[in-house]
Amino acid sequence: MGFTIFFATSTGKTEDVADRLTQLLPGTESKDVDNIDSVDELISAEALICCVPTWNTGSDEARSGTAWDDLAQEIPDKDFAGKSVAIVGLGDSSSYSEYFCDAMEELYTAFLQSGAKLIGKVPTSGYTYDDSKSVIDGKFCGLPIDEDNESELTDQRLQAWVQQITAEA
Repeated sequence: MGFTIFFATSTGKTEDVADRLTQLLPGTESKDVDNIDSVDELISAEALICCVPTWNTGSDEARSGTAWDDLAQEIPDKDFAGKSVAIVGLGDSSSYSEYFCDAMEELYTAFLQSGAKLIGKVPTSGYTYDDSKSVIDGKFCGLPIDEDNESELTDQRLQAWVQQITAEA
């Protein structure tokens, strides 16, 4: 199954993670959602890996400052039935420990409403945080990455996760 990696970034960290995923999945294309024409580009992908930056969960608008803000509103009304979707969320478990990687849950819920097959859930063990709405049924609904406090674990986490989603897709 061929994945397309969709990402958005404001600091460059999410793009860096998308680049690392591209290296782990040869032949995979990555696209900045700020440069795509419409949600139809997501629909046309065989399988998706969505990389989301930290969101300001206290804000009502422009939460990420990227195109994910609008796409998260459009996705539930589209047909992603049966399409494999995996989510990577960047977060800061120290400064924003009470909202760690909350963006994953918002995108997860949007894709769930569209009929997508959500893959790539990971255990919460090994992460230090206070709360996250991205924990669903005892697991993160995607792969949390903390480049601010745990960057030394990122490559190991990405490698294990790529094996997992490849098997689940």
